[in-house]
Amino acid sequence: MASPLVLRDAVPEDAPDLADLWRHSLRSEDCDLDVVHLIDKGQGDLEMRIVVAEYGGEFAGAVLLQVATVSPLNLTPVVHIVSPTVLVDHRRRGVGRALVEAGVAFAEEHDVPQVSTASLSTSRDANRFMARLGLATRASLRIAPTSAVRARITAMRPTMARAQGRQQLTHVLAARRSMRRTSPRVG
Repeated sequence: MASPLVLRDAVPEDAPDLADLWRHSLRSEDCDLDVVHLIDKGQGDLEMRIVVAEYGGEFAGAVLLQVATVSPLNLTPVVHIVSPTVLVDHRRRGVGRALVEAGVAFAEEHDVPQVSTASLSTSRDANRFMARLGLATRASLRIAPTSAVRARITAMRPTMARAQGRQQLTHVLAARRSMRRTSPRVG
């Protein structure tokens, strides 16, 4: 008997399902266009692939696989297993494991020695699942709107300026004391 789980490459007709599945990861204003662009790119790029999982003939989940480097500073090749996501109705049926396994197979096909993935820090189940598969925490990815970070930096600036001013005053006072000790006394 054939397995009810089938993995295949994404096709343009998968765009609405993928947009719904990855809505939390995509730009909010153009997520349907983003998915269409990703599918098109994946079909023509040997270093990127979108794998769709079907369970019993129904769309069950998907993952984006991409050959890259660990970081701009660490040029070790890695396959990023991006957003391996399974629909709630299809969890605990091996779909997630199969999507990660597709990433490992993709890495092996490209002779890439490492795989990486990310999961939401608030997703306890996803983080436990990845840990069970041997994926260890290597970094914490933090993201914020540029304007929010700028506002925080600006708010901190007066405090930093005061600290720098105190530090400069301390240096000036220390220099004056040193000059008093070393200068000959007139009198």
